Amino acid sequence: MDFTPTQEQRQIRDMVAEFVDEEVVPRAPEIDQTDEFPRDLVDQMAELGLMGMPIPEEYGGAGLDYHAYAMALEEISRGSGGLGTIVAAHISLACNMVYEFGDDEQKDLYLTPMAEGRDIGAFALSEPGAGSDVPAMETTAEQDGDGYVVDGNKLWISNGSVADTVIVFAKTDPEAGAKGISSFVVRPDEDDGFVVEGTEHKLGDKGCPTAELRFEDMYLPENRRIGEAGTGLRQALKTLNGGRITIAARGVGIAQAALDQALQYAQDREQFDQPISDFQAIQHKLADMDTKTRAARLLMHDAADRKMRGERFVKEAAQAKLYASEASREVANEGIQIHGGYGYVKDFPAERFLRDAKLNEIYEGTSEILRNTIADQLLE
Repeated sequence: MDFTPTQEQRQIRDMVAEFVDEEVVPRAPEIDQTDEFPRDLVDQMAELGLMGMPIPEEYGGAGLDYHAYAMALEEISRGSGGLGTIVAAHISLACNMVYEFGDDEQKDLYLTPMAEGRDIGAFALSEPGAGSDVPAMETTAEQDGDGYVVDGNKLWISNGSVADTVIVFAKTDPEAGAKGISSFVVRPDEDDGFVVEGTEHKLGDKGCPTAELRFEDMYLPENRRIGEAGTGLRQALKTLNGGRITIAARGVGIAQAALDQALQYAQDREQFDQPISDFQAIQHKLADMDTKTRAARLLMHDAADRKMRGERFVKEAAQAKLYASEASREVANEGIQIHGGYGYVKDFPAERFLRDAKLNEIYEGTSEILRNTIADQLLE
């Protein structure tokens, strides 16, 4: 199977890499320190067409294939893990939910502004007592005339405090369990009862606000429901499956950044009158880091290729996300070791890569859940 990039894909990758090197990398330490949403960088990415990369042009997107999208997100994440999450949550989750399951009116009203980057999207599925166990959610949407009244709260919502459009999952039929969940378009500035409780102080992933949301008697008209009632869980699982490819891309990007930094440092740092890159122990670390990064990238493209060809890719997306998540953490950890004491302080970015990498093993399917998914597919 040939994953050699086409000329167009290379051009997209090079354009994004240039933007990242010029605009994102110099800002990354500041974003990490202040944890402020980098609105100006998001606006610049919108101007470059990066906020709706795989969405068709008729809905304001760039119409890129998933190989190009993954490559671009890898580059963005190489510059800033938080910025990578902002884009992935916006496109892979919020935009794709409306694109895959919304009607024509919803696509015109909500998808197009998101794909053009005028609006920011969020995906509100998790709750304090319902992370991996989605059917345990307690948020409800009770039918009220021609609409619904939503009550409950959500936790760990990327972009949640800055989003213009939030995809919210709630139980429309609590007695039906997993088959009683529906999804809705929520507009925070328009819908009374939408409350941002606050944002989390996280280990890494800085710049991407992770919010707790609350809904108090929030009325939504029926045309805000996405698809048929009771199909929300199926929608969420399909959306998350595609999103795992882009979290793999985030992992690959962070791993590549850690490798690049460690490689440069090893050649610059001298001990015992020679660069530490001359020592075989360091060479072996670099070799392993590069091998893991390359393997993760190939798994990512394999899953993307299957998605593009319309094949089943549940197992492949889970494997790509699982391996890239753990590889990024391992590569970043070795990067710190190569830096020695300098890797443990904020004067160098090595420690930031490890903090950003760890999140990959938790969100959009923990490594434990992904292993269950892979095993289920093998035994099916």
